[in-house]
Amino acid sequence: MDIPRYWRLRNQRYRLEGTECIECGQRNFPPRCICPHCKSDSLKSFRFSGRGTVYSFSTIYQALDTFDKDIPYSIALVKLDEGPLITTQLADVGPDEIQIGQPVEMVIRKIYEDGENGPIQYGYKFRPALKE
Repeated sequence: MDIPRYWRLRNQRYRLEGTECIECGQRNFPPRCICPHCKSDSLKSFRFSGRGTVYSFSTIYQALDTFDKDIPYSIALVKLDEGPLITTQLADVGPDEIQIGQPVEMVIRKIYEDGENGPIQYGYKFRPALKE
């Protein structure tokens, strides 16, 4: 990903910022220009809490060159507490420790490194929620 595009996406990658429809209250991630529920263009920024549950998951054993150092790694559909389902990589958990319905929370982690001398790309991942 080029640096200007990464910079434009920083709020959703670091703050989990999406949109909320003023007309119907639908919350969306990633951000939308038009509400997919009611087709309104009256939207405002909404920051998600970063908490949710594992809806489904899969473990990757063969990946693109960019991610081959991370094999095996798991990706999941996470249902955020505020509603939307998002796709994310899981962190700090082995493939045999993941369960559907497991509470998770957002963390910022390295996504990939763009070559030996390229920029390191960071963004959100989810890990098992810490017990309070």
